[in-house]
Amino acid sequence: MKVFLAVDLGAGSGRVLAGRTDFESLELEDVHRFENPATDLPGGLVWNPVGLHREILHGLRLAVRKYGDRIAALGIDTWGVDFALLDAQGRLLGLPHQYRDPRTDGMEEECERRFGNARIYASTGIMPFFLNTSHQLVAEAVRGGAALTHASHLVMMPDLFAYWLTGRIMVERTNASTTQLFSPATNDWAWDVIEGLGLPRRIFGEVVAPGTPLGELRPEVAAEVGGRFPVIATATHDTAAAVAGIPGEGNYAFLSSGTWSIIGAELPEPILTDEAFTVGWANELGVEGTTRFLRNISGGWLFQECQRHWAGEGEELSFDELSALAGDAEAFTAFVDPDHDDLASPGNMPSKIAEFCRRTGQPVPASKGSILRVAVESIALKHRIRFRQLRDLTGRDLDRIHMGGGGSRNTLLTQAIADACQTPVHAGPVEATACGNLIVQMVATGDLPDIAAGRRLIARAEPPKIFEPQRPESWNEPAARFAALLKTDD
Repeated sequence: MKVFLAVDLGAGSGRVLAGRTDFESLELEDVHRFENPATDLPGGLVWNPVGLHREILHGLRLAVRKYGDRIAALGIDTWGVDFALLDAQGRLLGLPHQYRDPRTDGMEEECERRFGNARIYASTGIMPFFLNTSHQLVAEAVRGGAALTHASHLVMMPDLFAYWLTGRIMVERTNASTTQLFSPATNDWAWDVIEGLGLPRRIFGEVVAPGTPLGELRPEVAAEVGGRFPVIATATHDTAAAVAGIPGEGNYAFLSSGTWSIIGAELPEPILTDEAFTVGWANELGVEGTTRFLRNISGGWLFQECQRHWAGEGEELSFDELSALAGDAEAFTAFVDPDHDDLASPGNMPSKIAEFCRRTGQPVPASKGSILRVAVESIALKHRIRFRQLRDLTGRDLDRIHMGGGGSRNTLLTQAIADACQTPVHAGPVEATACGNLIVQMVATGDLPDIAAGRRLIARAEPPKIFEPQRPESWNEPAARFAALLKTDD
């Protein structure tokens, strides 16, 4: 069996996984897991890329010891929007900022003043959002940051690690498309936007398609890890990898469920209409020339922040325990907007949920279960709104939702989404991002003919679990209350 390695970095943790396959079956094995905390320094909220590189090398050493020359390739995926700046010699200029760093406060208005957010959308298909790469770069320009002044190259986070492994500087297309500085129509940087925002052209370099071979490990790296193998620019944006790894066919909506819940559809062309802009849908690029027409919902974030807060108070609760508490609580007592600014930042999330309910004149949840139940039902009802928008904007009769990622383990939430959307949900794989990363590599090496074959391989390895709607009509009245709440609390 051949072995393909996936480095999967999230905004909180990372891992090196191995996919063992004979191309009829696929087995995933954890090789190394590690933490990826952001650090709040005097200069802002930043990542530690050198520490992450060290963890990646350790994972590769472990993989080489275990699998030896069976390793066929390596691919790296991370979250989107965050980036590093390099000088002309390829040296890192400062620590990359974390996307929640507050330096982007006011940058949506600054981008509107410099170029216009509707014009930016018409070129890039990406909505204005505080975490966008464009907003981060404009913030650097406004404050006269030394790193931007001296930079020669911008690389996204997975591209930084690929560069350190191979010596090749490039940006992979799926991650470039998250920047709000890339045109899905031309498959090139959106030069009109870059110039209009006053950003230096020189830092925007070569863009490569997902599946592009980047070369083998540098000799120094190969000596350190004990082996040498090629690195593939997989679908380096974790959502693009997750969508590639969701085994859907026909008229379906994809749902990548993790910290963010991301719902959308794969399309042959972007949708850059005024209507799509008005209701906030984005166009990111996928594998095999597709557009991922999508909308973010702050999903697992609410659960994770509640879990983190209670752990800080000395009560460690597993994901299954949280789901059980929510399942035992009374239904449809109150709702929050999962995407409201008041719930977007880290902190005491149970208190924030309770305060939202109090401020909007709803019953205030007091127990852990009732707080979690409010979160689950609110997330499901937000999916209902977005799913219906998706059908309207694409003109497609989407007859099911294919859900991948860690959220697919939450059976309470998955069933709630099926009920609220009145549509079957096919759940799995849990490791959609890793699976997508791996099959893009397999296509690149010629071991699989296309992504469709890779998706069939994934479905054989982990057949989706189907959640049919149960009493979906019971969600109609709560949905009306939820919609009214959003209108009054915009």
